[in-house]
Amino acid sequence: MNKPLVGAVFGLLLIGATAAPATAVGAQHEAKAKAVTFAGTVALSNCSGSVVRVPDSQPTDPALVMSNGHCLESGFPGPGEVVVDQPSSRTFSLLNSAGSKVATLRANKIAYGTMTDTDVSLYQLTSTYAQIESSYGIKALELSASHPTAGTAITVVSGYWKKTYSCNIDGFAYRLKEGEWTWKDSVRYTSTCNTIGGTSGSPVVDQASGKVVAVNNTGNEDGARCTDNNPCEVDENGTVTVREGINYAQETYGIVPCVGVGNKIDLSAPGCELPKP
Repeated sequence: MNKPLVGAVFGLLLIGATAAPATAVGAQHEAKAKAVTFAGTVALSNCSGSVVRVPDSQPTDPALVMSNGHCLESGFPGPGEVVVDQPSSRTFSLLNSAGSKVATLRANKIAYGTMTDTDVSLYQLTSTYAQIESSYGIKALELSASHPTAGTAITVVSGYWKKTYSCNIDGFAYRLKEGEWTWKDSVRYTSTCNTIGGTSGSPVVDQASGKVVAVNNTGNEDGARCTDNNPCEVDENGTVTVREGINYAQETYGIVPCVGVGNKIDLSAPGCELPKP
């Protein structure tokens, strides 16, 4: 199987080697980034993630952890494949605001996962939001229900590396194609978000609102065209653009209509456009 779709040689991470962290973000972004902490983010065995809620989630609901579809322990979902309600006992290291591990959270199922149209996984935990907040003083990050806006100042928060990357939303790719997979309406970062292997699944936080607007997933490593680890942009007319060194994320506002009562994923809910099995 090919490497996870990130902006570094991620295969090394899977066998326990480490890669050098990306260089620090520019000083002009440091002040803004300080407002965004690691609280609520998690580290997976090979990726990053976060405890998330939608606006209507209740304290007594089982909490959800969001990461990438390509971070699933079962391997990459194939094109057109959608995983729903599959048992999982995966564990996640919960971080506090300083990036220190405060707990191990456990899933009881993969509620949803795919690499078609988007690249996302949602795990249901054995803990509720209220239990996590009561025990560790940590609240879930809220998914924005609105489409992100070009120019927005954002921070990518990696629980795996305990590192943040701050930049702006440069724009959106109508289609982002990487190897066998194609994603719709992807977020393109400005160049200072030089994310690397292990940052896959990191929440992308709007610095002004503190809400999650996307999930980090890939980047063009060496300028190749539409290959694994080298996504290309395809516009409405089929024109292909390659942006070497630029990284991308998948919008998350479309998840919000698909989360129903009790945090259950309801792919038939009005407004839910996530791919179905």
